[in-house]
Amino acid sequence: MTDAVRITRLLPAPPEAVWAALTTADALAAWFWPASFGTRIKIDDGYRIEAQHPAMAVSGRYLEFEPPRRLVFTWRWDGEDDETVVTIELTPVGDHTELRLVHEPHIDNHEKGWNDCLDRLPGYLTRSPGLLPGHG
Repeated sequence: MTDAVRITRLLPAPPEAVWAALTTADALAAWFWPASFGTRIKIDDGYRIEAQHPAMAVSGRYLEFEPPRRLVFTWRWDGEDDETVVTIELTPVGDHTELRLVHEPHIDNHEKGWNDCLDRLPGYLTRSPGLLPGHG
């Protein structure tokens, strides 16, 4: 077991669009979990992500919120005591964005879960030109 989940992705959009996909409730609901989950999201000084099918939810509070570069938040599944911390850093690479995610400490299934979620993000970004500066 490692001390943290570490994932890096190159995404087909500028940091501002990726930031919006990570921090806007409607956008996050559109890609975070599969559409069949019936995802509902609430964002204020923290966040709550709920799935209807299967019934599950995760919530946390924002520790750092530096648009469009750095997002740090706590992570706790409903019904569990463990609270972990997720750090996401966005770096422009031409007209793309490098996303670096660190989730610590490592807990079983976090790496698979994040990879499953992040696999849906590029498709969402390319289908949502309204997120790009100068569009929408």
